Amino acid sequence: MRGRDDRFSAQLHAAICDARGKLLMQIAFCLYKYFPFGGLQRDFLRIALACQARGHALRVYTLEWRGDVPAGFEVVLVPVRALTNQRRYAKFSRWVGEDLARRPADRVVGFNKMPGLDVYFAADPCFEDKARTLRGALYRLSGRYRHFAAYERAVFDARASTEILMISPLQGPLFQKYYATPDERFHLLPPGIALDRRAPADAPQVRTAFRREFALAEDELLLLQIGSGFKTKGLDRSLKAFAALPVTLRSRCRLIAIGDDDPKPFRAQARALGLGDRVSLLRGRSDILRFLLGADLLIHPAYNENTGTVLLEALVAGLPVLTTAVCGYAHYISDAGAGLVVPEPFEQAALDQRLARMLSDAPARQDWHRRALAYAEHADIYSNAERAADVILRDAA
Repeated sequence: MRGRDDRFSAQLHAAICDARGKLLMQIAFCLYKYFPFGGLQRDFLRIALACQARGHALRVYTLEWRGDVPAGFEVVLVPVRALTNQRRYAKFSRWVGEDLARRPADRVVGFNKMPGLDVYFAADPCFEDKARTLRGALYRLSGRYRHFAAYERAVFDARASTEILMISPLQGPLFQKYYATPDERFHLLPPGIALDRRAPADAPQVRTAFRREFALAEDELLLLQIGSGFKTKGLDRSLKAFAALPVTLRSRCRLIAIGDDDPKPFRAQARALGLGDRVSLLRGRSDILRFLLGADLLIHPAYNENTGTVLLEALVAGLPVLTTAVCGYAHYISDAGAGLVVPEPFEQAALDQRLARMLSDAPARQDWHRRALAYAEHADIYSNAERAADVILRDAA
């Protein structure tokens, strides 16, 4: 899907420059996959649109694009294949490098770690730290390890020049531990919650219609979990906590989990726990705000989460949150008084107890709801894309 051929792209860029009377940037964005419901992908799209809104030309290199292509985006589907992800990613980087040699860009911005980037958006946690703390020594002899370690070093090495857009204050010290990355290359961004996730004026009516559609009785409680990668997001923990609720409370609850992942093992777990008819697993979708307004609690007991954008999406919609401290954005829930955070090291019993407490205390949920909406009024949790564009376009004419 080449949005334009090479000659037309060059002519268009020249026309823009002539019309504006100044040199605008050609920005190349690189990410392995685009689909509309991923957190990284939504961050990419907002940042790309912010750069485009300032008049700059966009080219996107990717292996896969699912969904509509925004107007003005030149999307280049990189035609490489391999048996393993690491070999495919290596071929992707080489192909992109060769194309950029033929058609240079003023900035190369990556949303996955790879060589040749001017700017990297650090959506993923430190790979080297995970390899050394969560894996055995033999793992570091594998080809997979060598590939991802080398690609991370290409971005974070002290001798590299890549500017790094950080979205979690927890990860910077880890990268510096392994790579001695200079402080001045890190740019900590605020979160970038889309304004359309905020509770609208007709939120009560939306909630009523949603609950009618999903046949939720007035006294039923809806637990909501959102995020692709059910295993990493801790859906198994959520199901265990649901099953551990007191019988009378559990009988009033339902759980909906939304994400692009294989639902089969989690459906099997729900059946084994006796929850089969009270758990629904849905594919990613675009009407998430309806679910945030219609639910009674967001549960997000992730095993590993660099940020956790969904925590703030729930917060600005006024939905109380139960999450784990490992999430980079968990502190916003504590700061806002918008729910509860399970401390590290994680214990299932601690999650079970907090879930039961939150579901059985309606006045507390109302208080968390009010505090969340009040926090959403004044907190700087919306400007991620604009601040990222400032760094990407620094020194633009």
